[in-house]
Amino acid sequence: MPKPVVISIDAMGGDHGPPVVVPALEIAAKTLPDVRFLVHGDEAALNAELARAPAARAVCTVVHTDKSIAMDEKPAQAMRRGKGSSLWNAVEAIRSGQAAACVSAGNTGALMAISKLILRMSADLERPAIVASWPTMKGISAVLDVGANVESDADQLVEFAIMGAAFHHAVHGSTRPTVGLLNVGSEEQKGHEEVREAHRILQDSPHFDFDYRGFVEGTDIAYGTVDVVVTDGFTGNVALKTAEGLARFFGNEIKQTLTAGPLAMLGALIASGSLKKMKQRLDPGRVNGGPLLGLNGIVVKSHGGADANGFASAVRVAVDLARSDFTAEIDRNLKRLTAEKDQAAKDDGADGAETQGADE
Repeated sequence: MPKPVVISIDAMGGDHGPPVVVPALEIAAKTLPDVRFLVHGDEAALNAELARAPAARAVCTVVHTDKSIAMDEKPAQAMRRGKGSSLWNAVEAIRSGQAAACVSAGNTGALMAISKLILRMSADLERPAIVASWPTMKGISAVLDVGANVESDADQLVEFAIMGAAFHHAVHGSTRPTVGLLNVGSEEQKGHEEVREAHRILQDSPHFDFDYRGFVEGTDIAYGTVDVVVTDGFTGNVALKTAEGLARFFGNEIKQTLTAGPLAMLGALIASGSLKKMKQRLDPGRVNGGPLLGLNGIVVKSHGGADANGFASAVRVAVDLARSDFTAEIDRNLKRLTAEKDQAAKDDGADGAETQGADE
């Protein structure tokens, strides 16, 4: 029998708290074998919900706290007064070895700051990144960073490529993920200095566990041109929010068009099966769950407004990562990158010594 995977849950975060989190755990308990949950939050509220969720109740241990972090609380304030909160305790369970991963729909800035404080960054990584799973014409792509870092230099973009490829392999099953750098054009002279330098590093490092394909443009995200799209957090967050807004716009337009009159409604009835499939494919909840990559532990951020199905999707992401060699794959590629940088520095030093000797 495989050892059960324990997932730590911040049950008080997000817009809804226990009324959504517990039904989500009921879904997860029925679909994910050998998984247990440490559920942090108000014991009375959680037990009331668990009384209506027998599958979840059988695999959940409630860890009581009456303290929580507000969705609008600033990260600095959350770090000062957050100790003992449901969010803090959920992350702390990873460091203490009680859980393999954590899921929270709480305040993103607070979750990022507290996770970084408690778990620290993995060796050789500068900054964490948030990755989003993005429905495309060819399947699911991973896009990062989507909000953790407003600006990113070339080395950080390369790190995002390594982390994003490991994530796509672990969660979406790609054997050798394809990776592209988001740019304003596919030509090598396009873009600012940092993205061009990141392109050079990735192009000159052929020994990664992924297939680097060069620059991609905004339209390539929806096309699914590559499995992993790498960009800074400012650009990634704007792209993500734009896509979410467009999805709602098109959904609303389709609904209005199909209810405009009797013939339109009849057409909608005939096409109801196909429309339902399209709605499911474009449902953000189906791919909900953005891991905070680069930490010494697995922390998954659920959308604050996610419903039970959406939160259950975030739990599945946490379980998939916990069962994978995700961190080992990142470590392997970082060591390869460091070795190539060290060799390049030695080669440059040797070339410099030869030039000096020739001059003398």
